[in-house]
Amino acid sequence: MAMAEFSERIYATPISEYLRDAGWIVPTVQSIHIVAIALLIGSSVLLDLKLVGVLARTERSAIVYQRYMPWVWAGLLVLLLTGVVMSVAEPDRVLVNWMFWTKMTLIVVAFLSTLVIGIPMRREELTMDASTWSMIAKPLGWLSLVIWIAIIVCGRWIAYV
Repeated sequence: MAMAEFSERIYATPISEYLRDAGWIVPTVQSIHIVAIALLIGSSVLLDLKLVGVLARTERSAIVYQRYMPWVWAGLLVLLLTGVVMSVAEPDRVLVNWMFWTKMTLIVVAFLSTLVIGIPMRREELTMDASTWSMIAKPLGWLSLVIWIAIIVCGRWIAYV
């Protein structure tokens, strides 16, 4: 089944119609989605900036990781839930949009990089001064920052593509 046909089937469901017809649901869910974006990306950026040595230089990496990673998980969960609601309400807007799928791919890559970044951050024996991790971690941190920025740009462009 093609994505356009799948999108049409979702659009025709009673729940999709209800979500669209209730004038308050989509804007409310979009607002919650935006707050979750700030939560997830803000926490991820803080982890990345710690990794590259820009922020929290005097704090242990494990402490910074333990402080912000729960917020990353919470943000991701809320984004998934609100994203599903928005996709069901307006499947024709997202499911056939290549920018949406670019954003989804980048989110998977960014989240995986966040998990990889966590390896040296949460394990004290793998300090950032260790040459192997230092050579990998800093470029990965900068790359992760660029990917999160690209996700924000893709998210905004979904409405215009």
